[in-house]
Amino acid sequence: MTNFGNILITGFGPFDCHKINASWECVSLLPNEIGGYKIIKKQIPVIYSYVEENVPKLWKEFNPKLVIHVGVSSYTNQIQIETCAHRSGYQRNDVSSVCPKNCTAGCDDGKECIETGLCPKTISKRLASLLNIETTISNNAGRYLCEFIYYTSLSIDEKRTLFVHVPPLDKPFTKEELAMALEIIVKCGIGLVNKNYENIDSSSQSIYRNGRVAAAF
Repeated sequence: MTNFGNILITGFGPFDCHKINASWECVSLLPNEIGGYKIIKKQIPVIYSYVEENVPKLWKEFNPKLVIHVGVSSYTNQIQIETCAHRSGYQRNDVSSVCPKNCTAGCDDGKECIETGLCPKTISKRLASLLNIETTISNNAGRYLCEFIYYTSLSIDEKRTLFVHVPPLDKPFTKEELAMALEIIVKCGIGLVNKNYENIDSSSQSIYRNGRVAAAF
């Protein structure tokens, strides 16, 4: 079996009214291999400190080609692609009744907003063409654990990170339908990551051709 590397996909554990979290239910159904990549599936507890401590470790351990975080939202009945995450404003307690220090994510000198380098419109169009479903593109991931984990990973590498919100189960999608959509998102994400790195390689070659210093990149 071909192994091009790892893809990390996370869903969340239970919280509030979501005793069965749709995000983990659909993530857990994904195959163990997609497009020659090993799929690493992790359930994340709805705890800020766990995300702070463990998500960077997962990046280091698996060196993933692509990271997709999945969360549930009661405010949508569509699959929702998030474009960005913010550093501040995390005032809602997690399941341990704790907020992050200073209600912020990441390091003290981090950017206030980080956008994904993976084109949400491309992913949305792919889902529409293959599954005939509409998606929402959002710039507000909720200032809770969903946006917190997104910011954490975006601050590591925005060109390999994406966040997807799914609606609660059967409103209207089953977990199987959500898993099918996620698999398409993964395949599309792989293509977008490869395109990003092709552009980087092309820029690097241009630097050498133009006789500029290698340190420029």
